[in-house]
Amino acid sequence: MSWKYIVCCLFSVIPLSVIADDCLPYKTTPRIELETPTWTKQVVQPLKEMDLFHGNVIATMVDNYDIVADITNIEDGFCVALKSVYATAGYSDFLVQIDIRNKPDSCSYNAVLAHEDEHIRAYLSVMDDYKKEFMDALYSAADSITPIFVYNESDIDDAINELNAELQAHPDLILVKQKIKAAEEIRNKRVDQHDTGQSLQKCFE
Repeated sequence: MSWKYIVCCLFSVIPLSVIADDCLPYKTTPRIELETPTWTKQVVQPLKEMDLFHGNVIATMVDNYDIVADITNIEDGFCVALKSVYATAGYSDFLVQIDIRNKPDSCSYNAVLAHEDEHIRAYLSVMDDYKKEFMDALYSAADSITPIFVYNESDIDDAINELNAELQAHPDLILVKQKIKAAEEIRNKRVDQHDTGQSLQKCFE
């Protein structure tokens, strides 16, 4: 093998980063839509006894992201660029647990349920207050994503999944979700602190 041949080979190699740079002109300003899910509430009484005077709320928060990509065919392959994000974030359902010894529609049952409903309102107020910040974080995350280059059409779906993963891993989006979790704890503690328990005590007088 001659040195001349080796030199020719080296100059014929085009780094993938250079090809990926060719996709930068196809980056678009992403369109963002954020919806909150319609939530439901279910009240159950586990067979195993709980705390007679305190119920429990299990809140399910969801954050789902559907993305639409622009696919541009260039000479060597395809540029896959983020075009739109359709996100759903918020509470989808609440499971309220009340001790089985509190008979449905009894004074104590209704008092415990009323307290747990206060917790549900606290959860909902968190998402209401953080919706704009969530939206801003989502836009920041989406706008930071650069197009991905792929050689083969069969790799486009994987590229779209990579864009989605990059979106969800963005620090701004992670931070706002951490703030939401912290606000949940603070507001739920506040609900308990403000409840004197008098309504429930009257049920046992």
